[in-house]
Amino acid sequence: MTVTRRDFLKASGVGAAALSFGGCVEGLNLQAKTSGKKPNILWISTEDISPHLGCYGDNNAITPNIDQFANEGVRYTRAFTVHGVCAPSRSGIITGMYPSSLGSCDMRCKATKPEIIKCFPEYLRQAGYYCTNNSKQDYNFNTPKQAWDESSKKAHWKNRPEDKPFFAVFNFTLTHESKLWNSADFDNTHPDELKESEWQKPENMKIPPIYPDTPAVRRDFARLYERITQFDYFVAERLGELKEAGLDEDTIVFIWSDHGNGLPRAKRWLYDSGTLVPLLVRIPKQFRVSHQAQPASTDDRLVNFIDFGPTLLNFLGLKVPEHMQGQAFLGRNLPRERKYIFGARGRIDENYDMVRSVRDKRYRYIRNFNPFSPYFPYLTYAERCNTMKEMRRLYAKGELNDAQAQWMADRRPTEELYDLEADPWETKNLAADAKYAATKKQLEKALSDWMIETRDTGLLLEPIMKRLAKEYGSEYAILHSSGGKKLTKKLLKIAIISTEPKPSDRDTIYKAFQSDHPSERYWAVVALGQLMTDRDIEKLQRAAKDDEPSVRIAAARGLYWAGRKNEAVELLKNELGKNDPQDEELHFALNVLKSIGDDAKGAIEAIKPLIDKKIKTKYIGRIAKRLTDLYK
Repeated sequence: MTVTRRDFLKASGVGAAALSFGGCVEGLNLQAKTSGKKPNILWISTEDISPHLGCYGDNNAITPNIDQFANEGVRYTRAFTVHGVCAPSRSGIITGMYPSSLGSCDMRCKATKPEIIKCFPEYLRQAGYYCTNNSKQDYNFNTPKQAWDESSKKAHWKNRPEDKPFFAVFNFTLTHESKLWNSADFDNTHPDELKESEWQKPENMKIPPIYPDTPAVRRDFARLYERITQFDYFVAERLGELKEAGLDEDTIVFIWSDHGNGLPRAKRWLYDSGTLVPLLVRIPKQFRVSHQAQPASTDDRLVNFIDFGPTLLNFLGLKVPEHMQGQAFLGRNLPRERKYIFGARGRIDENYDMVRSVRDKRYRYIRNFNPFSPYFPYLTYAERCNTMKEMRRLYAKGELNDAQAQWMADRRPTEELYDLEADPWETKNLAADAKYAATKKQLEKALSDWMIETRDTGLLLEPIMKRLAKEYGSEYAILHSSGGKKLTKKLLKIAIISTEPKPSDRDTIYKAFQSDHPSERYWAVVALGQLMTDRDIEKLQRAAKDDEPSVRIAAARGLYWAGRKNEAVELLKNELGKNDPQDEELHFALNVLKSIGDDAKGAIEAIKPLIDKKIKTKYIGRIAKRLTDLYK
């Protein structure tokens, strides 16, 4: 199918006016407009920390420089990343769009970004800004050359032409989860630049109730806080450079983290522990608009990271492109404050998944589209965390309490609902409580409406989406072309049914099973695999011969659930042995084999060759090696 640029622009709601920008400064206050001065903009970002800062009331944090900065600007108390892991999160930040809409929600997926969707620094460059990034990109798509004037470990605003305003990003990486792995040898591995008075004491740590309170967990938290103090030093250096150059009163500064901390059930997840992040903004007096960003102030509005780009454009008086899904929270003529924060989780490294969430100021609702998956399937990278090892060890011994053990379950609930005021760590699922039925219904509708309005590409399943992207030109175009909204509604309907199918749903399921669209057939097969009557099994056997590989793989899984184990394993072996299969198909088939436990032994000879297969990512090799090591 060929989609013309004109058709795509029309279907996407992107008009020519959205693509033209001037260098006006209408968003600035009167003083700045009179002088004609444009503010510099500095972003100081870090990785993998929740609001573990003194200015957020964390008594363990040693962050004097950041705390002082908070006294000079505004502290946002409800700022959220759109996704709980780095690449999708950064994809949303740089485009001002939901990764689930853009097709960049799966970890390190290399989506195809449509040309009409720009990285927002491109608009700043058009307005005369010198834009630098030092140095992490990780956007889940290839970075356009025009996105940055400089993007490297040497990139710096100091390299700009004389008198040119700058937008500069500096990314701090030493708070990353991997920097906690040495905590097992805590006493001998304190960061070099820390003074002894800044070393943390594990015995002083306050452990959240979702983790066991053991020395190993305390060491992880102590190391996290030491890394955060390193970040505080980094912030002081970046602010010091501004002051030394005489630019601190000419520069707007943002400080933020890309998502929550790197411990289990935080990073990668859509709970507050994974998505609620610190965000601090300091705006010099000459650039402040009205009452915004006053010193030592707080702001409790709901802010999503996809709002960052639109906020800068709006603040500078530049037109926010119509395709951007974020909204400004600083500057003039602000839209109505957000009522909801939406979040999405897709494939995480080697593990397929699909979770969507919506949160207002008090409640969070979650829908698990793969409720048959465990919360913590083995994830090679995350298993290196000492807290994860500790939770595995204690669970095996039956020594986790109920609040902790629920995350080790083999299945998840289809729906989750939490009262954040009464239960800030989200341990008490209220989805089945009749007292909260109205709240759940309201949030459930808001989530479904959002998925339809933004054309959620997660409904396509990654292998199908990748193949269709070649036909349409990009993942985004598949559901944003003619008929995309109608298709999204159909897919969402059958996908929701598939999470908890009932006999009364059979007519709808059987109709979807006959669909011309492979994703609709896929979700129908997921539902059939849970109904298990002879008629359902017969349809699964028919689906095992479908033209679409993902449907065949899902049918094999359904047959396994229905007790046809040998038949299922043979089907999966056949998929692994196909000539020149799509990488994403192999990945999906291995995920299914991984989910069936010891019965995967029957396919081990077909799995072994995939350990060293040359592919776009290393995730296929990770699963193949894991299965081979388990069953050799």
